[in-house]
Amino acid sequence: MRKLLRASAAVLALALAAGPVLAQQYPSKPVRVIVPWPPGQATDLAARIVAEKIGQQLGQNFVIDNRPGAGGQIGSEAVVKAAPDGYTLLASSSGPLSIMPNLQKISYDPLKDLVPVSLTAKAPFALIAHPSFPATNAREFVAQVRANPGKYTFSSSGTGATAHLFAELFNSQAKLNAVHVPYKGSAPAMTDLIGGQIHYAVETVASVVGHVKAGRLKVFGVTTAQRTASLPDVPTLAEAADLPGFDAAAWIGYSAPAGTPREIVARLSEEIQKAMRGPDMRERYVALGLDQASSTPDEMAAYMVREQERYATIIKNAGIKIQQ
Repeated sequence: MRKLLRASAAVLALALAAGPVLAQQYPSKPVRVIVPWPPGQATDLAARIVAEKIGQQLGQNFVIDNRPGAGGQIGSEAVVKAAPDGYTLLASSSGPLSIMPNLQKISYDPLKDLVPVSLTAKAPFALIAHPSFPATNAREFVAQVRANPGKYTFSSSGTGATAHLFAELFNSQAKLNAVHVPYKGSAPAMTDLIGGQIHYAVETVASVVGHVKAGRLKVFGVTTAQRTASLPDVPTLAEAADLPGFDAAAWIGYSAPAGTPREIVARLSEEIQKAMRGPDMRERYVALGLDQASSTPDEMAAYMVREQERYATIIKNAGIKIQQ
């Protein structure tokens, strides 16, 4: 019996010692980062910047593998099914992991089948309108739309898209009654907004900043709790539209398959947090219209739960449904 206990204790000691050794040796070969979106999309660009930086820090290549399709499901599912060894990671984002589970059936549970590693970015949105819109600031905008229920239209890249949900959230908190016009993508939606066929939208700062600076669009405020470095002179909607507590942003991060050793997850998270503190990262993110973010795995896990619950409430309150 004593021999058995000594043997069990020895096995346990070896297992406990193996964790730190495993983390120190990781990564010993290139790491694949699956991006469930096409090249050039915000998640893809943010993932590439982080992959390059942590690759330099760890002395190993982090290779981007684009697997677009089905609103991010195809790439996300590939990571869920991958070996949980730290050599396949997911460039995570709010669309397929926080919004989609509330709109349709998917083959995986983001909160159970993936392990959060770290947030890497927040994508702020902005309330924009055609330059001819009869308002000079956010309070006048709210007053104008509120006084004319059903008269004004707002666009989005599609029913259930992040831009649609944030517009619905804004309309609800500002007590606005407007008509949603969904498009098949943000490009045609933006074209009609600039052309004056649509009155307003809540779109990513990244997609509107150039049009705002060129005078093709009028901006009334950003959706985040703090101003964004990409549009430093634009107030938040919380202050400009008198909507205390209004705070909405899409999120981007890194995740791994469930079962990935926690020592490896912790190592990756530490490296990402270290990378995000660099001043060069801020400059690169500002150029993309993104705000820096980082977190521990536990912080990201809690954040993902809150975000999924928040989107569920928006979708329910607005009665949003999509055809499957």
